[in-house]
Amino acid sequence: MIAIASDHGGFELKEDIKDFLNDAGYEFTDLGTNNNDSVDYPDYGIKLSRRVASQEFEKGILICGTGIGMSIVANKIPGIRAALLNDVFSARMSTEHNNANIIVIGGRVTGKGLARELVKAWLEATFEGGRHQKRLDKIAELERNLT
Repeated sequence: MIAIASDHGGFELKEDIKDFLNDAGYEFTDLGTNNNDSVDYPDYGIKLSRRVASQEFEKGILICGTGIGMSIVANKIPGIRAALLNDVFSARMSTEHNNANIIVIGGRVTGKGLARELVKAWLEATFEGGRHQKRLDKIAELERNLT
């Protein structure tokens, strides 16, 4: 199950990605925002990231104007590996090497077609494990030592 959320700067792109997910047969839950009215991106980034970290959702998609703010917020939550995506290769690698459980896209800097390709590449890729798991274990250890 996938969660998706945005602020006002990502609302239009979020709606398009929801159409893509629906057409592709993915189950998802929209955690807001529900229109173009100005909101604070941390509220939506925190809500989605905590629910992914608790494993209520397997994956999450966050969208704000540039993607930068949501990336910063998401990666503050222990257990989250959020990747800001701008190209298809990075989208695939975010899963294969980093097992990213959240992707972030900039609604004001990424076109709808590319955004759909990013989501598709991320969802279709498979985590390779092996040497990459060792690296993720180091990140998890860092998180444990910081709390």
